[in-house]
Amino acid sequence: QVQLVESGGGLVQAGGSLRLSCAASGRTFSRYTMGWFRQAPGKERDFVAGIGASGGNIFYADSVKGRFTISRDNAKNTVYLQMNSLKPEDTAVYYCAANQFPFPRVGSGLYDYWGQGTQVTVSS
Repeated sequence: QVQLVESGGGLVQAGGSLRLSCAASGRTFSRYTMGWFRQAPGKERDFVAGIGASGGNIFYADSVKGRFTISRDNAKNTVYLQMNSLKPEDTAVYYCAANQFPFPRVGSGLYDYWGQGTQVTVSS
């Protein structure tokens, strides 16, 4: 089993940056594909970015391409989401998730483990 804890959210002005972290427990983190999702009030939980177990197979939602970067450090059991050029429409609760597929999937229902989420608010 994997337990996930997100951190790094907060309030930032449009155009600013934040880096989210997701720390995982357990010895098998390096076997898991990781994803970042976000959910705004009244909306569905949407895929943001995903990264394969070894750090390859990286995918982004079109809405964040060129602005967000996902990475992982398997030695630290942590996955990151660097968010630059933030926009008000990026405001949401951000979640990390894990599964054992060989590459990231965009469907939230395909992930086995979830963190509690961290709030990101971008003011205009």
